[in-house]
Amino acid sequence: MIVYTAAVVSVYGPNFFPPFFDNLFALNWSGQINLDFAWFLALTALWVAWRNHFSGKGLILALIAGFGGMLFLAPYLSILTFTSDGSLINLMLGKKRAASLAE
Repeated sequence: MIVYTAAVVSVYGPNFFPPFFDNLFALNWSGQINLDFAWFLALTALWVAWRNHFSGKGLILALIAGFGGMLFLAPYLSILTFTSDGSLINLMLGKKRAASLAE
């Protein structure tokens, strides 16, 4: 992902908004993929913020998730996988919420 992103930025520059929205408003398949991707980023950011109780840290991580996409989500989920004690509930909800469910 990093290599691909770097190659695209080197050819087209870092401003992805014009081509992103041009395709979106053209109502074509590229626009549909862009809309799907935008919803993925929005829901990922919302989940990250919620999982971290909308704390300052959670909001910063959500912002990074919203713009970083898979470059953020893959390492974030990897770290959570190793720190969630093998529990999917801990991974998805966070240890604090998971503990409150067990009570």
